[in-house]
Amino acid sequence: MTAATDAAPRAVRQWMADRPRLTDVALGGGVTLLDVTTVLDRSPAPGAWGVVLWGTQTVPLLWRRTRPCAVLAAMTALYAVFQALSPIPGRIPGPFLLMIGVYGVARYATASAGLPATVLCLASTSCADALTGHWQSPRPGSLEPISTTTFVFFFTLAWILGYGRRRIDADAARLRDLNRRLRAEQERNARQAVLTERARIARDLHDVVAHHVSAIALLARAAEEGTPDGVPCAGQAAAVAEARKSVGLIARTADTALVEMRRLLGLLSFREQELAPEPSLSPDHLEPLIGAATAAGCRVTYVSDLGAGTGVSTGLLVSGYRIVQEALTNAVKHAGPVGVRVFVRGDGTHLTIEVENDPAPPGHRAVPGSGRGLVGMRERVAAFDGILRTGPREDGGWRVRAVMFARASRPAEESQKP
Repeated sequence: MTAATDAAPRAVRQWMADRPRLTDVALGGGVTLLDVTTVLDRSPAPGAWGVVLWGTQTVPLLWRRTRPCAVLAAMTALYAVFQALSPIPGRIPGPFLLMIGVYGVARYATASAGLPATVLCLASTSCADALTGHWQSPRPGSLEPISTTTFVFFFTLAWILGYGRRRIDADAARLRDLNRRLRAEQERNARQAVLTERARIARDLHDVVAHHVSAIALLARAAEEGTPDGVPCAGQAAAVAEARKSVGLIARTADTALVEMRRLLGLLSFREQELAPEPSLSPDHLEPLIGAATAAGCRVTYVSDLGAGTGVSTGLLVSGYRIVQEALTNAVKHAGPVGVRVFVRGDGTHLTIEVENDPAPPGHRAVPGSGRGLVGMRERVAAFDGILRTGPREDGGWRVRAVMFARASRPAEESQKP
């Protein structure tokens, strides 16, 4: 069956499922009309009250969803009364119509209430047929039940069908509920992923912008203090040249900040574009950081034992670069033109970074900070189950020490190191 031919029956089933009351009215009314039509065609013609009593047996089916046990009890009572009075000449088929009531009980009532109702219906109809003599001399070829065994077979069949449909409906409802929960969970995960990514990008933006803008601020102060007022004389030529050099460094540093800003903001765009490579602890990436700090007056010493064969993962290298960048930024902001030492070592299992700076010179004005840089360092180190130690040195300087691991758990002895 093609999709086009299967769509119409599926649409009809859905239309009927959305209108259960209308379906019950159609079933009860249709079965009652069919019952009345079959007995009216008998000879001799039955009496009006007999036809009404026969047709009344299926009227309770209108409430088979809301009151299934009451419907089965009413149909059983009407059937027993009809068999006892026998208002219609000839034999009337046995309790086949009661199978619809049993099906409704099995599908819409609980097993604790439906099973006793079905057993009571079976006992009542069997007794009614036995006491009224309807089990005697069955006609050849008749479909009429003639024993309790036959009653049990038909009622059991109706019960199995109704209970099976009840289980199918329950499983379908459970699957729909699980699908709703899954969709809700996926939406929550998607929102959380967006928030996490935005936080990561904001942290990277802070790392990039704070570093370069801090260098710009210090270079601008140097340019302002080094540029003489008025028209320079011959003795001020060197000062003017130095001021111009500082202004040039300001421009280049600003350009670098803009390039990195565009690269990070490009992550928010859905357009496919070739992004610049992620920064790492390679000399090519660290030289601009050290150069900016040196231009601001710092004396930077960089020592590294990272080689081509150390096997440090890319994620560790990127996080290490950001930690060095933030530590240099803090040294420039808070200590000014002092000596700074950067030590990097590691292998395939861990990466250790130490950044130390000397005490700030007298009269240095520290650039105010927001504290987000230290938070970013902690988050990056925690992502690799690492250890971050920051604090003052004995001589008044500052030290940042970060150890990050390539595996999920760090060694017990390493966790005890200060």
